[in-house]
This record gives sequence, C-alpha cells and structure tokens, in this order.
Amino acid sequence: MKALSLLVAATLALAAPARADEPEAFSVHGQTTYIRQLKPSFDSPYAGPHSLSGAREWSYSLTGTLNLGARLPDGTEMYVDGEVVQGVAFSGLQGLAGFPNSELARTSGADATFYLARLFVRHTFALGAETEDVEAAADQLASRYAKHRVVVTAGNASVLDIFDANAYSHDGRTQFMNWSLATHGAWDYPADSHGYTWGAAAEYFADGWSARAGRFAQPREPNGLRLDPRIFEHYGDAIELARDYSWAAQSGVVRLLAFRNRAVMARYDDALALAATDMAAPNLAAVRTADQVKTGIGVSLEHRFSADLGFFARAMRADGQTETYAYTEIDSSASAGLSMSGARWGRTNDTLGVAVACNALSASHRRFLEDGGETFFLGDGRLSYRPEQIVEAYYSVQLRRGILLAFDYQRIANPGYNSDRGPASFVAVRLHLER
Repeated sequence: MKALSLLVAATLALAAPARADEPEAFSVHGQTTYIRQLKPSFDSPYAGPHSLSGAREWSYSLTGTLNLGARLPDGTEMYVDGEVVQGVAFSGLQGLAGFPNSELARTSGADATFYLARLFVRHTFALGAETEDVEAAADQLASRYAKHRVVVTAGNASVLDIFDANAYSHDGRTQFMNWSLATHGAWDYPADSHGYTWGAAAEYFADGWSARAGRFAQPREPNGLRLDPRIFEHYGDAIELARDYSWAAQSGVVRLLAFRNRAVMARYDDALALAATDMAAPNLAAVRTADQVKTGIGVSLEHRFSADLGFFARAMRADGQTETYAYTEIDSSASAGLSMSGARWGRTNDTLGVAVACNALSASHRRFLEDGGETFFLGDGRLSYRPEQIVEAYYSVQLRRGILLAFDYQRIANPGYNSDRGPASFVAVRLHLER
C-alpha cells in the first residue's frame, strides 16, 4: 500500500486545473486509480491450461499517470504522459473475453512498472470564424477552437483517445470496468500490451458532423509489448464517421466505425487443417504467415434522455477468420447501458451505471477451441459453446472534487464461451483521484 499512498499524495499535490474559458499555455494533470476485486468460487467441472480458475480469487490493479501539456506556436499542442502500473489479474489474465477490469490490460505484474504512455503533437487547422470552448482535462489544454476545423494528431497515444469517444462507457477508471464496455469488444484495435501505440490520425469537424481516419503500429507478435515499426507493412487502420443529432429536445451522437488490420497472424482454418493432418490439437503458432488481414465494422449510439440520464449502445462484427492480435477474444459484440447522475436523490455528482454485453465467436474460432486449441486468453481443453454474457452495475460516490469511490458488481455467464462452467461473479471497490 506504500505505492498507493505515494500516488495519492502526488495526485492531490498537483495544481488545480485552469478555468474552461481561459486558454492554457501549459497544463499539469494526474490520476491515480486503485481497483480491488474478488471472484467467489464458481461451478467448474473441468478446466484447461488457459481457463478462469473456479476457485475463490482476489485481484487488484494500481495505475498512476502524470499528464503534461504545452501550447506551441501556430495552433500546435504537445502532450507527454508518464505512467506507472502494478497489478495481479485473475487466473493470469486468462479464461475470459470480457475481463472484469480494463485497467489490467496495462499491468505486467506485482512489481511497479514505469513507462512512457503518450508523446504526441496535435495541430488544429481553423476553417471558419465561429468558435467553441473546450474545457481543460488530461491531455487537453483549455482552448478555443474553430467549430469548422481539421485536427491532426501524431505520435504515441491510445487509439481510444481519438476513436469511439462514448460519453457514458469509455473509461474503466471512472465508468464501467469490463473490457467489453470500454469500446467495441470485437474491435481488435492496435496497441501494445499497455494499450498504447504509435501512429497518426486526421479529424474533420463541421456542422454536427465529424470524420476521422488513422493508421497505427501493431505489436510485433500477438498481445506483445514491442511494436512493429514497419507501419506501411503491418498496421491497424481505423475510420469513423459521427453525426450529432437532437431528438425530443435532447442530444445524441451516432457513430459508424470500420477497421482493417494487417499483420503476421494465423488463420483458424489453417490451424484446423494442419491439425487434421498431424492428428494433434490445432496450433496457431505453426501457421502464422505475413500480411494476413482482419476487418470489422460497427455502429454505436449515445443519447441523453434528460440532464441526469444517458443511454449508450454498441454493436460490431469482425470477420473472425484470423487470431486475436492486440485486444481480446471477441468476433461479434453488442452492448447497451444506462448512466444516471444522483441528482434525483440529492447526490448530483454521484453516478449509477447499469450495462449488459454479449460476446460471440466466429464458426472457425469456435471449432478451433472445441478441438482443444489454445489462444492467448482462452483454452478450457474442450468447449460447450455459448456466447459470453455480461451484466455490470456500479455506483460512484464523489467524496470531494476529484475523489471518487465506486462499488462495482459483474456477473458473467458462460465465461470463456463455455456453458459447462460458471456463471462467475465479481465484486470490486475502486478509488479514483484526479487533478
């Protein structure tokens, strides 16, 4: 707990953020998030080498981030983030597609690890005279931008900093914690094992429309830490079109997102074909070849029903022919949920969230696991397939400005897509501090 105490003290010591209407020349922000989870024992008649343990387990994660921003001349901004992570996952981070703590994607063990999380520049080209103010936040200087503009971002960052910016389900540090709810579960978005990558993206904003496209580096190997610098040979491309709208006097956003990844990957059908000739369990490593392609397309919606109640929904389908490369084992995903502030019971800054998610596998991915194949995350030895189904609910209490205490419950039916095992429950306490 010494590390937690130091991170809390450092976060609280940071200068208070600038006012939203005052453009900043320089900013310092920080966050600390500690999550402690318990998984009670659940029904597990058998288990394989990559299964979620049926025994009672504890898990935790601790992350701390220092965010620095500076305004450069002529519409350019620069941001640098350092991060420290530490944690222990349930069952070695295996046996699920929708893991119950999205922060554990960043951790590498019980020893604290320090690394550079972000180092990028953002340049804004104004295309009109009408302006809007953007509030100060981590990796966002308080600024006044032209409403009609083009924004170019390049460097080291998270793809989720730019794409799928859902207001109600996007950040496991303050909102829903399950991986399936942080973004489209079926989006195998490019990232190293900490969740970051190098690349560039361009965004266009005009009259309630926005469009963005980007190319990013893939890891050298599935779920690896080292990135492949050959970004014109192996890459992850994403393109998104978004439209703001108003309905029944309330606002919303609809987004269409497509991705295309190219990397040294294995196809499930190739692994199955080789296993049939060798009379052995299918093995992805034996059939990896260069320039394999994975594609997918999804749609998302966020809608504000009232000042204190918001709704979100996502659905995506990937082709499901090649192995999971950088995110998690989901080929088709759907999720939806509600987020309500505590204004109705006199706690305006509290938040209550309830969401559901359903994850599914392609036919070839399913056969691979049924025949005893093992992936980075899954491998029960055999499989009685059913979609993985998740329910999550949390209540976040604002203790004071910048200090949030949350209580979270998740229930996952058919963990790892196996109806012979589970359901599994997870309870958590989360402490989040930000300045």
